[in-house]
Amino acid sequence: MKAITRPALSRRERQILDILYRRGRATATAVMNDLSGDPHYSTVRTQLRVLEMKGYVRHEEEHLRYVYMPAVLESEVRRTALKQLIDTFYDGSTENVVAALLGFEGSRLSKKKLDRIAEMVEQARKGVKG
Repeated sequence: MKAITRPALSRRERQILDILYRRGRATATAVMNDLSGDPHYSTVRTQLRVLEMKGYVRHEEEHLRYVYMPAVLESEVRRTALKQLIDTFYDGSTENVVAALLGFEGSRLSKKKLDRIAEMVEQARKGVKG
């Protein structure tokens, strides 16, 4: 089964989704109160509507108000964001990402963490066909 491809998220949309993942469900007012800065209520409602059109959020009507909740697992959103990052900054290459991370973090990683990374690479090798 092919994975559903959803449109990319803006920074603010990601913040709103993070609030919904943390809370489980929330009204636009609750989301607005949790956001940084001083967002306007109508802007938050518009962003929630856009997230709903993109397929990330759904709503239920309760006592004449909309209550929003995530429509996508958080792990799927993370994978999508990571893929976008890899495609944008590393030419879609996992190898380039690993090289950059090890170049940046490698000298600060403990032997135990490096061994764990080596173990993950070995597990990935076993899963490769051909």
